[in-house]
Amino acid sequence: MLEIRWHSRAGQGAVTGAKGLADVISTTGKHVQAFAFYGSAKRGAAMTAYNRVDDEIIMNHEKYMQPDYVFVIDPALVYTSDVTVNGKEDTKYIITTHMNREELIQSQPKLEGKEIYTVDCITIANETIGRPIPNTPMLGAFMKISQMYDIEFFKESMKRILKKLPQKIIDANMIAIQRAYDEVK
Repeated sequence: MLEIRWHSRAGQGAVTGAKGLADVISTTGKHVQAFAFYGSAKRGAAMTAYNRVDDEIIMNHEKYMQPDYVFVIDPALVYTSDVTVNGKEDTKYIITTHMNREELIQSQPKLEGKEIYTVDCITIANETIGRPIPNTPMLGAFMKISQMYDIEFFKESMKRILKKLPQKIIDANMIAIQRAYDEVK
């Protein structure tokens, strides 16, 4: 079973991102879950979202997991939350930050020895979508790191998911996904 934990602040799109990823995965015949846990339901409060993916029906509905991937879409949470909690030896961390991997680890020693990837999803979202909602760029970075799906298949699937939005927003999200895919290190 593949498990993903998202660290975010309410309003940054982690729940929507987790549900969008689940929607894409569900079209490929896999079983998937997407759910969230909110501390305070206020915009800006720290929160987590989760995905589980398996070939079999998923009977586990707990928030506890040992994630294969951890997405941190608010860079401050690296310092205020333990994003490594319950991580496995081979958990991959994709972290939104303007810093490179070495600078990030130097600023947060808890990340030392972890498989860290960095990409500035907030800047990408601001420059493409016009708002600091970094969920779709994070998914673009995830497609690059995980190689779960071909990026073109993923973008076409996301277009279907975003179809209720104006075309210019859909187009901006496609650019954001591709940029994060290209820029993640």
